[in-house]
Amino acid sequence: MFHYTTETKANVQDAIAALETSLKKEQFGVLWRFNLREKLKEKGFDFEREYVVLEVCNPAEANRVVSESALAGYFLPCKIVVYEADGKTKIGMPKPTAFMNMLEDAALMGIAADVEARLIGCINQAANP
Repeated sequence: MFHYTTETKANVQDAIAALETSLKKEQFGVLWRFNLREKLKEKGFDFEREYVVLEVCNPAEANRVVSESALAGYFLPCKIVVYEADGKTKIGMPKPTAFMNMLEDAALMGIAADVEARLIGCINQAANP
């Protein structure tokens, strides 16, 4: 499976706050927060559910990845999505290993596996405080 998704009892905003806290412990920062609902409403589309995309980065890991392969930068920064679906709040992300696998580089896969495990840990911690 190319993604990891879990549910939380928190609302979207509380889940994001918990996620930001857990990400900081792993030296990941939120570079950008994209609120899809607000943007679509701004453009005249009626989109009612909460849907927020966070672009996150750990500078040391980004440096390792891009130093290994400039093409790996195509997959940076990592994205984590917090959204409402079926009356529940979900937190998920595309798996870094799914992207890096396309480059067929064992060193990159090792880095991606480590980053993936750490991000899944952050998501799980935020989902189940």
